[in-house]
Amino acid sequence: MNKFLYLSVISLFCNALQAAGLTLVSDSLSGQLAPAQVYDGFGCKGGNISPALHWSGAPAATRSFAVTLYDPDAPTGSGWWHWLVFNIPAKTQGLPEGAGSTAPQRMPAGVVQSRTDFGKPGFGGACPPRGDRPHRYLLTVYALDVERLPLDTAAAPALVGFQLNRHSLARSSTIAYYGRP
Repeated sequence: MNKFLYLSVISLFCNALQAAGLTLVSDSLSGQLAPAQVYDGFGCKGGNISPALHWSGAPAATRSFAVTLYDPDAPTGSGWWHWLVFNIPAKTQGLPEGAGSTAPQRMPAGVVQSRTDFGKPGFGGACPPRGDRPHRYLLTVYALDVERLPLDTAAAPALVGFQLNRHSLARSSTIAYYGRP
């Protein structure tokens, strides 16, 4: 094996190990979303409160974080974005419960919460159609290689997703379920 190939393989292996270290936990979630995390609107009655999140093990090259909440089971053909948060400072290791509120702003300075599929920024809780099987809600933290994404609160979810995938060093997800009879 030539020296360049050997070093490339070692570098990829080390990056994979480092990326595997990012973990996301939430004491607010236990497999099933609580009424606090259910949307208040569209026929749903909930608290619309974002869960407390904690993460650790980010790669050393992390310059910022982002958090998303996504429902791949929404009957739209493209899922449903419930929360998109980015430009979270690299020294941050979590978000408190309710941080997804936009009035008052509860995020660290400079953090952006962009437009969700509800049409506005901030946390939008679960609200699947009545009678659907329980939907999966994927909560993901991304360690990013840039300090700031060049987006604002009006950014479309697909554009945010593109930038997150383009700049992701590592990611960690947890899943919760919610259904309405």
